[in-house]
Amino acid sequence: MPPPPDTPIHGDPGLQPERTDMAWGRTTLSLTVAAAIFLRWMPHHGWFASTLVAASVVTALAINLTRKRRFHRAINGIKHEAIKPDVASIAAVAASVIVLAGLGIFTILLIPLEQ
Repeated sequence: MPPPPDTPIHGDPGLQPERTDMAWGRTTLSLTVAAAIFLRWMPHHGWFASTLVAASVVTALAINLTRKRRFHRAINGIKHEAIKPDVASIAAVAASVIVLAGLGIFTILLIPLEQ
């Protein structure tokens, strides 16, 4: 399948930008699955599980909304042979996953089950 017409070209299809973009897509999918799992917790843990759902969905949306910018930045970096890692995005996702894990553990251990 050919790329969309507005996609910049960098001379080596299949190089890092495409693989990195697919990895961000898988991360979005993983966070969406986590949100679905947290939805199943709502009957048992009450309203607090909705904060986990919201945090997962917001993180997935933020990743998806910034994917194109990261992709174009990577292609321009390859063209100009000077690319810097996107530390802010990686740190933000890592922090959100750590917070989600902590809130999930908190929910399981400290929020009483509703009958």
